[in-house]
Amino acid sequence: MTSYLAATSLEEAVAALADGARPIAGGTDLVVGARQGKKPLPEALVGIHRIPGLNGIRDSDDGLEIGAMTSHAAVVAHPTVRNRYSGLADASALVGSHATRAQGTIGGNLMNASPAMDTGAPLLCFDSAVTLASARGTRNLSLADLWTGPGHTSAGRDELLVAVHVPAPPPSTGSAYVRLQYRRQMEIAVVGAAAVVTLSEGTVTAAAIAITALAPVIHRVAEAEARLIGGKANAAAIASAADAAAEASRPIDDVRASANYRKAMAAVVARRAIETAISRAGGAEVEIPASESTYGS
Repeated sequence: MTSYLAATSLEEAVAALADGARPIAGGTDLVVGARQGKKPLPEALVGIHRIPGLNGIRDSDDGLEIGAMTSHAAVVAHPTVRNRYSGLADASALVGSHATRAQGTIGGNLMNASPAMDTGAPLLCFDSAVTLASARGTRNLSLADLWTGPGHTSAGRDELLVAVHVPAPPPSTGSAYVRLQYRRQMEIAVVGAAAVVTLSEGTVTAAAIAITALAPVIHRVAEAEARLIGGKANAAAIASAADAAAEASRPIDDVRASANYRKAMAAVVARRAIETAISRAGGAEVEIPASESTYGS
């Protein structure tokens, strides 16, 4: 039988983790997985929803600090996220259903370490980092160094993700996350891509591109970025970058799609993410989530 403790302080929570408990926040992955028989509930759980300071988005000139307990619904609704970090809003708007977005948390999504998670690619493109806390203290870790494989992270079992740090993008930066999906609700990405692009008089001065559900971990594609940076944001450059993203993919066959289909769609999805990011960098308003406008309703 699983024991449960509702921690009221960070110290209480990390002490429970040190004793072998596993954290639970929204529970949208843990409970569903247990019900489907994918993974049994741990012997001990520690709830972190009552801990002060783990919820909310703090906006400053340096960027965003997003508490690990912040829901996807709160991320989507935040005006600064929608305006300056639109790719993250695109991603959070697509997570699960309305109920999932209301309960599911950004910290839980990242620590689940699914290569098909929606929020990972845009956060990676923004060079985000996380803060991990344990009874030994806290440490910061780049998001790129957090994921080590499907369902696995470099965090210790006694460490709790408490915050996500997203640096402020430079002016004239646009971002987008686009995924291939078979339905609008209760879906995960078959293929996904995020792009963050900065423009100066039509020239791409900075670019970050990441792919989702196309490799064991979500990762950026340096070659795709290189094909954009320093050149004009035209159709040829965008297509070349999208092709590079597809070339960097290592998809698998599963019940949702074949590897060949995923690889073919990678270029399409990446192109649409890049196009949308460039449009937003130029001041165009594109609805959130971007997938709705790039694929149509």
